[in-house]
Amino acid sequence: MKKTLITKIIKIIALILISSFIMIEGLIIINGQENKEYDVDYLVVLGSGLWGDVLSPTLLGRMNTALEFIENNPNTKIVVCGGQGRGENMPEAEAMRDYLVLNGVDESKIIQEDKSTSTLENLKFAKNILEELDGKKNHKIMIVTNEFHLFRSKFIAKRLGFTPYGMPSKTITSIAPKYFIREYFAVIKSFIFDR
Repeated sequence: MKKTLITKIIKIIALILISSFIMIEGLIIINGQENKEYDVDYLVVLGSGLWGDVLSPTLLGRMNTALEFIENNPNTKIVVCGGQGRGENMPEAEAMRDYLVLNGVDESKIIQEDKSTSTLENLKFAKNILEELDGKKNHKIMIVTNEFHLFRSKFIAKRLGFTPYGMPSKTITSIAPKYFIREYFAVIKSFIFDR
C-alpha cells in the first residue's frame, strides 16, 4: 500500500515537471520570434560576456543584430548593458559601444549601462538611467538578445514597467540545446525572485 502511494506521488511529480517543461519551452520558442510591429523609444542590447576585451560569439551575434536594427531605424538611441565580470578586461557595455562606433554608429546615440551582472540588473539599471535622462516612467524598448532569452527578458522588462518588444539574435546551433534547457530553470527562478 505504502509503495503504491510513493509510486503515485513520483508519477504525479514527474508529470508536473514534464508539463511545466513543455509549457515553458513553448513560451520560450513562441516569444523568441521578432516583433514586426513596433514603435520604440530605445534599443536595449543585453550583454553576454567578453573574452578579455573581445566580444564572445554570442555577444557578437547580438551586436550584429543591433546593427541591423539601427540600419533600419537610424534615429533610435541605443542602450548597451553589461558590467565587468571575471575574465573581462573592461565592462561589456564599453566593448559593445566600441563595436558599434567601429561600425559607424554615432557615439552620441549610445547610452552605457556598465554596472549590471544579470538580466534583471541589465534592465533595472537601464530603466533607472532612462528615467533620469528623460523623466518618463514607461519606455517602449526593443530588446536585442538571443531567441532563447527573449521570453524571460521581456517578462522581466514588463514587470519593471517597460513596454518591451524583442529582436532575436540567432544562437549557434551546436550550443542551442544547452541554453534552451538552462533557460527553463532561469525562467522559474526569474518568475519567483526577479522583481
